[in-house]
Amino acid sequence: MNRLPRILSLGLLLGSAGLYGCAGHQSSGQALQQASVDFQTVREDTDVLRSAPRDVIRAGELLGRAERLSSYVGSGDDVAHYAYLSSRYSEIARENSNLLLNQERLAKMEMDRQRLQLALRESKLASAQQQGKWLEDQIVSLATTQTERGLVMTLGDVLFDTGHAELKNSANRTVLKVVQFLLLNPQRVVRIEGYADNTGDEQANLQLSKDRAQSVADVLTDLGIDDKRIEVQGYGAQYPVEVNASERGRAQNRRVEIVFSDANGRLGAAR
Repeated sequence: MNRLPRILSLGLLLGSAGLYGCAGHQSSGQALQQASVDFQTVREDTDVLRSAPRDVIRAGELLGRAERLSSYVGSGDDVAHYAYLSSRYSEIARENSNLLLNQERLAKMEMDRQRLQLALRESKLASAQQQGKWLEDQIVSLATTQTERGLVMTLGDVLFDTGHAELKNSANRTVLKVVQFLLLNPQRVVRIEGYADNTGDEQANLQLSKDRAQSVADVLTDLGIDDKRIEVQGYGAQYPVEVNASERGRAQNRRVEIVFSDANGRLGAAR
């Protein structure tokens, strides 16, 4: 008489186990899919392969193990486990790559700064009087314009990467001449003004113009110019020099201007 209830109980138990197995399989399948996407991403990134090859290899090995286990019934937990470990190794590889890239970038910046300082020291060996006259001629020849604000030098958009504030190496020669000129003329001060075109968000353009002007100011101070002799101002898309209707016009509006004071340190009025 007790046989029927026992059969029903066994059926319910097996049914529950089947549902649990399906749920586990679905979870492990999602983990395996995510691990595969993570591994594919780091495997195709040359920077990651260069800086963290062992982590990428380990991620691939663990993913392969998870894929092999996925073909066996009841191995859902193991599949999820190895897929999780594979994803973590992919993440570690990415983080190690970012760390190395940042270290390389900082080392390059330091090398550029040292190169500029060396060139500056070498230039001081020349006669101060001859150097001063030569530099003054150079400053005047470097795309400067005499305006009511004073003598203005323009640093074009080509000296910056698109959307970034850091100066390119191609700006070093120009900036070095400005530093030399200011060191030999300690009464003079400068105002560094950043400008942008009218493309994109107004506040983002304003911030980028300020950051670019500050980037130039930071180089000057790094090379020995007292920050009290430097003013920084960002104007965003205000005061365009060309119409923003063409790429050529927009490129000319994306600029940094260095305004020089007179020999007594008097700057023209700001905009």
